[in-house]
Amino acid sequence: MEVKTKDNAIVNVKNACVMSTSKLLGYMNERLTQPKIRRGGKLLNSTYNQAVDSAARILAKSRSPLFYGWSLTSCEAVEVGVELAEETGGFIDNTTTTCHGPSILGVHEIGESSCTLGEVRHRADLIVYWGANPVHSHPLHMSRYSALSKGRFRKSRSERTLIVVDVRKTDTAKLADVFVQIEPNRDYELLSAIRAAVRGDEIEQDEIAGVPVERIEEIAEKMINCEFGALFFGLGLTMSSGKSVNIDAALSLVRELNSKTKFVIMPMRGHFNVNGANNVTTWLTGYPYAIDFTQGYPRYNPGETSAVDLLTREECDSALVVASDPISNFPLQAAQNLASIPLMTIEPHETPTTLCSDIVFPSTHVGIEDTGTVYRMDGVVLETRKLVDPPKGVKSDVEILRALLKRLRTIRRLG
Repeated sequence: MEVKTKDNAIVNVKNACVMSTSKLLGYMNERLTQPKIRRGGKLLNSTYNQAVDSAARILAKSRSPLFYGWSLTSCEAVEVGVELAEETGGFIDNTTTTCHGPSILGVHEIGESSCTLGEVRHRADLIVYWGANPVHSHPLHMSRYSALSKGRFRKSRSERTLIVVDVRKTDTAKLADVFVQIEPNRDYELLSAIRAAVRGDEIEQDEIAGVPVERIEEIAEKMINCEFGALFFGLGLTMSSGKSVNIDAALSLVRELNSKTKFVIMPMRGHFNVNGANNVTTWLTGYPYAIDFTQGYPRYNPGETSAVDLLTREECDSALVVASDPISNFPLQAAQNLASIPLMTIEPHETPTTLCSDIVFPSTHVGIEDTGTVYRMDGVVLETRKLVDPPKGVKSDVEILRALLKRLRTIRRLG
């Protein structure tokens, strides 16, 4: 990717996808540049010190604060976030809880056979996209790493077979060699049937999940006979009926295939560092998301200690949102309860969440105005580069969080 700057502004972007280009060229749109505190029902400009002091006092009084977001910031910021959650005896959760949480639960149960995207690019002769539409969600995924890429051992599209499984014929499905249209919410049945066919078991029904048995056996045969297969799955699998059980079935299928050939599986992660948020909290607490520090040590029980569940049950009395917009995408009850408690947000842009907040901290963009460590979807660690300077006075997520933690400890020490 090439980025051209002039007079401390990004003026041109090359070799990036549509989503990256839009983010890089529009990073100053609806930009926040001044801390704000709600007074008399209105968000009014403030100083960083006033905002930090007010936020720290809210957290000092809070009995069960929630720290949420983390997928659009650096690993270094997540590390400080975990410190804050531990210091306050609160909860810390990231956006995994609303997307690939079931994927992680499935890996807990079954384990995962995976690799880097580079290996897929160079070696895979069979690519499967299940419940994913990368043409729109990950625009360069296919051309750089899978079916349309040029690798060392697989040099052209003709050397790869592409299978797409989805409930409708998406733009990705239009590029497939084999498109399998599955009935909604019946992924588990189809995965189990393909697994049975891979084992050589007889399937006594004529069709499963709307797919004829002959087609199921054909897919199983292609999977067994490939030299290196890769199954990429998206929210169409994680968020349909069954959720983590669907992932169990997909992981079990890949494990079964590895007794006959080489096969890997990988979730199509979304936000650029959601994988990093999972990794950092796992290093520090042993758990990837939905972590509860209310007993003084980390506990983990998704479905009980995840952000949506806590807010729906009204169990949080304050919240700090970092690099996320939960008001826009949480279920109504959870969003309403989030807006009703003292809410603090660290965010570069104006969003529905900042508009509902009591304290707003403007922050820099990681990878544009600030450096930081992030994780790619395959677990490869990347160091982002600074391209331009941020607006005057705007601080990084790490600086804000460290200042907040320092002030919180001072307040507690002074009583």
